[in-house]
Amino acid sequence: MTLIIFDCDGTIVDSQAGIVLSMEHAFKALRMTPPTRERVLSVVGLSLREAFSELAPEAEHGTRDELAERYKSAFRELDRDPSDQDILFPGAKPVIDALAARQGVTLGIATGKSRRGVDRLIDRERWHGHFATIQTADDHPSKPHPSMILQAMAETGCLPEATVMVGDTTYDIQMARSARVGAIGVSWGYHAANELRQAGAHVVLDDYALLPEAVTMVLRKLGQAA
Repeated sequence: MTLIIFDCDGTIVDSQAGIVLSMEHAFKALRMTPPTRERVLSVVGLSLREAFSELAPEAEHGTRDELAERYKSAFRELDRDPSDQDILFPGAKPVIDALAARQGVTLGIATGKSRRGVDRLIDRERWHGHFATIQTADDHPSKPHPSMILQAMAETGCLPEATVMVGDTTYDIQMARSARVGAIGVSWGYHAANELRQAGAHVVLDDYALLPEAVTMVLRKLGQAA
């Protein structure tokens, strides 16, 4: 059995507009200078606690907690407007649908997004039953800690040499390598392709359609290294 674990923001959906706007709202609400778009996107994938530790290292813990609450509130408000909802990256839906229907393949999610946000995405795309395991920031340490991948493997009974992580940030790649599973980077997300390679990605893709072939190649490499 092959387990393919997907990150969400930056890998399946493009959430950057809502993330940046919500960050701006949070900082301005506390009369703090918002970070640049580039700085905000650099921490996508981390838990909110870790993200605000990076974005506001000088702030007290209570202030960071308040920033997180303001961010979540703003993001929920944006999510109510259909024009501001996350959009799927080109090719995501047909590839995920095809993989979910394939014999011997199990899909999972490991994301810094909340479970509530993942559930909304699954409802919207009618992906009920597609993902056998869903791990979110609600229940785990922040990436790149391997906890989410380890739990996904435990829930599905899949071995590291039969598991790959697909993500757009160095945190995803580092998490995968720490868990000793395959690491597939995607270039359409929030960290540059060369950063993903430097973090240890076995391969970096420019097109969703190449994912099934890449999974086979990476698993072959893992088997040879075992």
